Amino acid sequence: MPHAAAPVVTIDGPSGAGKGTVSRGLAKRLGWHLLDSGALYRVAALAGQRAGLAANDQDGHAVLAATLKIVFSAHPDGSEQILLDGQDVTRAIRSEEAGAGASRVATWPALRQALMARQHAFARPPGLVADGRDMGTVVFPGAALKIFLVASPEERAQRRYNQLKGKDSGVSLAALSREIEARDRQDSTRPVSPLVRAEDAIVVDSTRLGIAEVVEAIWRLGAQRGLWQG
Repeated sequence: MPHAAAPVVTIDGPSGAGKGTVSRGLAKRLGWHLLDSGALYRVAALAGQRAGLAANDQDGHAVLAATLKIVFSAHPDGSEQILLDGQDVTRAIRSEEAGAGASRVATWPALRQALMARQHAFARPPGLVADGRDMGTVVFPGAALKIFLVASPEERAQRRYNQLKGKDSGVSLAALSREIEARDRQDSTRPVSPLVRAEDAIVVDSTRLGIAEVVEAIWRLGAQRGLWQG
């Protein structure tokens, strides 16, 4: 990949470990740019659906992904906001269906290649916090700091259950546990950019930590490396 134009912190890990919330918190604290690569793939899947592409049309999705107009931002309260062609799609891409679509299209080499240059373009001054599954291994292998964020499967299922129970009265903790297990297996065994920890990544376990505590832990690690003032 080309040399990054700014320092990059990557935060990889499995679904439900808290990558998105932690990344937004760290980026806000630093005043850095944010890349939510998982959302990028969810948007690509949603855009293909809205464009009427067949679910298995890999070339069509790749062409569309290269032209998507996506903006990642946050509301004043820190919650995420994602715009596709100026339209707020934040809620639409956070459905379980959108997550399944993202896991499907993320296995397509042509689409991954189409999105690679766009991900690199997020690395601009003063710096970038990149959240995903292969940020430190594939997209930004030369990142200044790599974090692999984990949490127990039970904790991740409980977090997802807490998110959904107010929106879906039929949500089941047992079903969510099975879905997380299946997602982990798919993401870690896929032939293209599987979910693995980079050799130089630091593991941070968020099972018993709050978001602020995780952000603080990563902040201290960056300060120790001189990436910012402690």
